[in-house]
Amino acid sequence: METTAAAAPIGSFFPSFLLLAFGTLVAALLGAAHRLGLFYQLMHKVDKASVRHGGENVAAVLRAHGVRFIFTLVGGHISPLLVACEKLGIRVVDTRHEVTAVFAADAVARLTGTVGVAAVTAGPGLTNTVTAVKNAQIAQSPVLLLGGAASTLLQNRGALQAIDQMSLFRPLCKFCASVRRVRDIVPTLRTAMAAAQSGTPGPVFVELPVDVLYPYFIVRKEMVPAKPPKGLMGQAVAWYLENHLANLFAGAWEPQPEGPLPLDIPQASPLQVQRCVEILSRARRPLIVLGSQALLPPTPADKLRTAVETLGVPCFLGGMARGLLGRNHPLHIRQNRSTALKKADVVILAGIVCDFRLSYGRVLSRSSKIIIVNRNRDEMLLNSDIFWKPQEAVQGDVASFVLKLVEGLRGQTWAPDWVEELREADRQKEQTFREKAMKPVAQHLNPIWCLFGDGAFGYSLIEFDTFVRHKVPVVALVGNDAGWTQISREQVPSLGSNVACGLAYTDYHKAAMGLGARGLLLSRENEEQVVSVLHDAQQQCQDGHPVVVNILIGRTDFRDGSIAV
Repeated sequence: METTAAAAPIGSFFPSFLLLAFGTLVAALLGAAHRLGLFYQLMHKVDKASVRHGGENVAAVLRAHGVRFIFTLVGGHISPLLVACEKLGIRVVDTRHEVTAVFAADAVARLTGTVGVAAVTAGPGLTNTVTAVKNAQIAQSPVLLLGGAASTLLQNRGALQAIDQMSLFRPLCKFCASVRRVRDIVPTLRTAMAAAQSGTPGPVFVELPVDVLYPYFIVRKEMVPAKPPKGLMGQAVAWYLENHLANLFAGAWEPQPEGPLPLDIPQASPLQVQRCVEILSRARRPLIVLGSQALLPPTPADKLRTAVETLGVPCFLGGMARGLLGRNHPLHIRQNRSTALKKADVVILAGIVCDFRLSYGRVLSRSSKIIIVNRNRDEMLLNSDIFWKPQEAVQGDVASFVLKLVEGLRGQTWAPDWVEELREADRQKEQTFREKAMKPVAQHLNPIWCLFGDGAFGYSLIEFDTFVRHKVPVVALVGNDAGWTQISREQVPSLGSNVACGLAYTDYHKAAMGLGARGLLLSRENEEQVVSVLHDAQQQCQDGHPVVVNILIGRTDFRDGSIAV
């Protein structure tokens, strides 16, 4: 199905308004005298000779907020804003699917701490993004989605690719707005950008009807009949359309502030911090679990790392907090989290929620004192009415809370045997994994770290065309075990069938080569070949080429019995 309107003539966005405006004529005539005065006021403010357009207002706000990239799949509804972004030096990255555009914006948000921006066309272009927008909501990523829409006079009248987009995105986004006048673009986008980053970050959606993005002369040409209409009715309709047009563009180019609005970031109260300091000061086996919220601005990651090191409490890291302490930090514990949580006498859940990843709170001991800190109060108390109870529930910024905690404890240390106990269990679990990895299998390699499974790679393979065109040198390692193995390892023993779980050892590397990327195959349990192929991939990437390494792997009993839902 065609998902964009790129090939449609501009007139298809602005079909004849004469009959469509008739339904609103009666209401217009009732207030004719008042509206007539307003009409002349508005017309006086409209620069009808201007070639400027609303897309320029969009681009100006994005630049003022430090946006460097905008991800898109082009469509006629949104062309003006893409052209304007390019002129202002914002890099326009065109993907091959709208969902990829939003995933990419989400990635930028997570990696930079700024708002990631995607723009897609109306209707099916927007519906294609739903999975990625929901993903950003769950991950609490500040993402701005700009969506094209039918012109303001054609809402709910069966226009091209017109659906109720606002109802679709309200459950997914912190803030949703439909711009109805050109002069409203700037304040609406500023509000949206602030909403995306304030409180608990998340996605926001701004709908931009096509007539607020295109220049006045184009919109007028499509909206107002070229020849003066005859008869009272025709003249009244023409007057109504002129009035609507004037209101649409009135004050469009008047100077407005474009920069960021102040953000609303909740902070723990001094009293709450003091109570948590007292609890932790009496702990013998403290433990901290850091989640993605810990890495949110404004606290830099290196400052948070220093605070965690100063605190000296053993840590489990999750989400975007992974990597905070480097590769082999003595405080970083990787394995046996459930056991450690049961043994700890004080647990700090910092930016972590008690959802399925913590067995809804059941992994927490009833005898442990639980301190939980989160920007979102509802998430913070999730399942606390059933499986666990917090000693202290702090609604506030996670990193700022940790810094205040360190300041309050003033260098207190903990018994080294607790950290060593956790590290020893960590080493034993890692050794078990290494032994499993060394066991021979029937064919191919066992197992290898990868960025893609072969099932998931099928969704994203076409984007190597995007990488080639935009000269983005990436290396994708595809763990190819010819199946949806995460599902299969639970489905087969419990239900006795591998139906719909089987794939093939597909030549993904050759498919990538067909898109202009480089492709390599790694298929033997041979250390020299592994080193050679991966070094080759790195070198080709350094030379500026995107690379796919198709790694054929065998199957083991690793994670047997786990359930995929």
